[in-house]
Amino acid sequence: MDSNFVHLHVHTEYSLLDGFTVIGKVMDRVKELGMNAIAITDHGTMFGVVDFYKAAKKKGIKPIIGCEVYTAPRKMVDKDPQKDKYQGHLVLLAKNQEGYQNIIKLVSNGFLEGFYYKPRIDYDELSKYSKGIIALSACLAGEIQQFLLQDQYESAKSLALRLKEMFEEDSFYLELQDHNMDEQKKVNLGLVKLSKETGIPLVATNDIHYINKEDAQAHDILLCIQTGKIIEDKERMKFPNDEFYLKSPEEMKERFAFAPEAIYNTVKIAEQCNVDFDFDTIHLPEYEVPNNVSKADYLRTICFQGLEARYNPVTEELEKRLNEELSIIERMGYVEYFLIVWDFIKYAKDNKIPVGPGRGSAAGSIVSYTLGITDVDPIKYNLIFERFLNPERISMPDIDIDFCYERREEVIDYVKQKYGEDKVAQIITFGTMAARAAIRDVGRVINMPYNEVDKIAKQIPFAIGMTIDKALNMNPELKKIYEEDRQGKYLIDMAKRLEGMPRHASTHAAGVVIAKKPLKEHVPLYVHDDNSTTQFTMGTLEELGLLKMDFLGLRTLTVIKDALELIEKNHGIKIDFANCNYEDEKVYDLISRGETLGLFQLESAGMIQFLKELKPNCFEDIIAGISLYRPGPMDSIPKYIENKNKPGAIEYMHESLEPILDVTYGCMVYQEQVMQIVRDLAGYSYGRSDIVRRAMGKKKMDVMEEERKNFIYGITNEEGEVEVPGCIRNGVPEKVANKIYDEMIDFANYAFNKSHGVSSSHI
Repeated sequence: MDSNFVHLHVHTEYSLLDGFTVIGKVMDRVKELGMNAIAITDHGTMFGVVDFYKAAKKKGIKPIIGCEVYTAPRKMVDKDPQKDKYQGHLVLLAKNQEGYQNIIKLVSNGFLEGFYYKPRIDYDELSKYSKGIIALSACLAGEIQQFLLQDQYESAKSLALRLKEMFEEDSFYLELQDHNMDEQKKVNLGLVKLSKETGIPLVATNDIHYINKEDAQAHDILLCIQTGKIIEDKERMKFPNDEFYLKSPEEMKERFAFAPEAIYNTVKIAEQCNVDFDFDTIHLPEYEVPNNVSKADYLRTICFQGLEARYNPVTEELEKRLNEELSIIERMGYVEYFLIVWDFIKYAKDNKIPVGPGRGSAAGSIVSYTLGITDVDPIKYNLIFERFLNPERISMPDIDIDFCYERREEVIDYVKQKYGEDKVAQIITFGTMAARAAIRDVGRVINMPYNEVDKIAKQIPFAIGMTIDKALNMNPELKKIYEEDRQGKYLIDMAKRLEGMPRHASTHAAGVVIAKKPLKEHVPLYVHDDNSTTQFTMGTLEELGLLKMDFLGLRTLTVIKDALELIEKNHGIKIDFANCNYEDEKVYDLISRGETLGLFQLESAGMIQFLKELKPNCFEDIIAGISLYRPGPMDSIPKYIENKNKPGAIEYMHESLEPILDVTYGCMVYQEQVMQIVRDLAGYSYGRSDIVRRAMGKKKMDVMEEERKNFIYGITNEEGEVEVPGCIRNGVPEKVANKIYDEMIDFANYAFNKSHGVSSSHI
C-alpha cells in the first residue's frame, strides 16, 4: 500500500445526528489528500457499511469495515441505573470475512441482549467473537483511557494486557489521539508508557466527525438537533474545538512526531484488513417439501392443479405458457421463492385473512395465478411474464402482497414460526431531513424567531424530490430572502448542508426479510420499539441476495371483508370475488356518475371528474383510467376520451399497432404495450424488449439510440444470421418505424405497469 497514513476512526452520517462525514463526499477528499484506504467506525451500528464499501470501491479506495462498539461497565445484561449508565468505547476493525461475521454478531447482540441507553457488549462476549478482528482502544471514552485519566495506571495496564490476550497476535493497539485537549496529552503519555511496558503497539487516529475543518459549525448544529438544544445553551453537549475533521497525512505526522510507529501502524493495519461483500449469491430460505419429491416437481404439481381449478377447458396454449414460465423459474433458481410465497398466502386464505388480488408485475405470471398468489388472469388481460421475471436480466423476483390491515401481523407471525424467529426480521428505514424539515430544525437550533423560520419553510413547495436548491431556482420570493436577508441566508446555507442527512431509524411499514441461516450471520440487527429489524435497508438486503417481501396492510381489504360479512349476515348472500364477472352495467353507470366515494383509487375529486368525462363501460376502461390519472400520462386523457367516443376516427401509424393498442383506443398507456410493439414489429424476444423498456423508462440515451438502430434495421450476428429482424424486414417503413420509436421514448418514462393497473382495478 503506497499511502503512508490511513484514517481508522471515522463517524459517517450513520452515527445518527453525530457524524457529518458524508459517505457520498468523503471519498473525494481522501483521494485529494493522497490516501488510498479509510475505515468506517460508526457508534454501535453498521448502518452504512455497504454504502461506504461501494462508494470507496467506486473511487479506487480500500474500505476498512468496522464499528466503534460500546462496552458495558459490568456484564452486558446488568442494567442498574447507578452502576451501568455509562459505557466505554472500543474500535473493532474486520481483518477478514470471519472478523466481519464476528463484528456483526457482536453489534447485533449489543442491541438484542445488551441494550441499556446504548447497545453494549462485555468482554466475555467479546472474547467469544474476537477472531479476525483488530481492536483499537478508542477515544477518551475508552476504558483504558478513562483509567489513565483517573491516574489508575495499574488498572489500565491490567485491562490492556487482558485485551492483548483476547485478540489474535498483533491485533490489539493502543490508540493515540490529539485534538488539542489537555486530557488527551495526559492520556497519550500514559499510553506511550503502557506500550513500552507491555509491548502493545501504538496507532494514531483522528476522531473524525466531519470532513473539513469548516464543517465544525454544521456538525455543532447537528448535535443540537440530536440533543434538542439551542446553539446558545452553555450547558449543552458540545465538541471542545474544530479538530475533529479528516486531517491530511502531513498533519497527522506532525501531530504524532513523538510516535512515528503509530503513523506507520495505520498502514500496517489497513493492509491486514480485507473484507469484500458478496453481491452475487442468493440466500433463499429452505422450503421443505413432503414425500421426498423434488421442489421443482412439487411446484409443477401445485401449478397444474391450480390450472385445472382456474381454467375450463385447459387448452394447449395455457399448458404451453405454464410450462414456459416454470422452466424459466427453474432455470433462474427461484422455485423455492414461489413455494415460500404460495405457502404463506395459502395460510392467510385458509385462515380467512383477506389477501389482495395482486400487486405490481407479479400479476403477469400464470404461475402466480395458478398458485393463488394473484387472482388476476394474465391471459385475459394480455399481461407479460417477462415484465415480472426477465430471463435475460438476472434479478430477484419481487412479489408484494396486500393483506387485511387488521390481520397482517398474523401472517408475519406464521412466517416467523415456520422459518424460525432468528431467521425472520422486519427491515430498517431511515427518516431523512427533507428540505422544509431541515429549515425548521436549523431555525430552532439557531434560535431564530419561529414566524421568520415558518415563512422561509413555507416558501419551499410541496413536491416529491424537492430540495432547497430546486426551491431557490423555482421561487423568486425565497431567492430574494436568500440574497437580501443575512440571517435568512445563514439559515438556508446551513439547512442545505444538513438536507438529506439521516435523522432517525425506524421500521419499514411493510418489509420483511427471511433467511436460510440466522439473520445475524448475514446482517447486523437493530432493535426499534422492541422489534428486531435489520440494520440494512431494503435495497441493500436485495443487493446482498437476501429474500425480502412487502407484507402490506391495506385498509380497503378490511373494509371489503367487513362489507362481505355484513352482506352475508343481513341478506344471507355469500359473495366470492374469485368467481365474479366484472362487466355489470349498473356498476359502470354508478362509476360514470362519479358515485365513487370509498372506492379504492377512484375517490379523489379529480378522479371523479375524470370518470364522469370518461364514462367507463368496461373493465379495461377502469384499468386505463387508473393508469392515466397520474402526472405525465394525464396529457393523453383528452385523446383517450375522444378516441373512445369516436372509435371510427382512430388512426394507427401502422396497421400492426392496431391489435396492440385497440384495447386503449389507439393510445399507448402501458409498459406492456411498449414491450409488445418492440416484439411484434421488430421481432425482439420479450426478455430483450423488457431491457429496452427499462432503458426508455430511465432515459438512458446511449442505450436508446443503439436500440433504435436494432428496432429499425434488426441485429445480425458475426456469422451473418439474423437474430432480430427489425421493423423494415417485417414490412414497417423506416420513416414510420422512427416515428413509432420516438413516441415510445416520449411515453415510456410515464408508462404504467398494466399488471399493477389490473390488480388495483380489481380491488
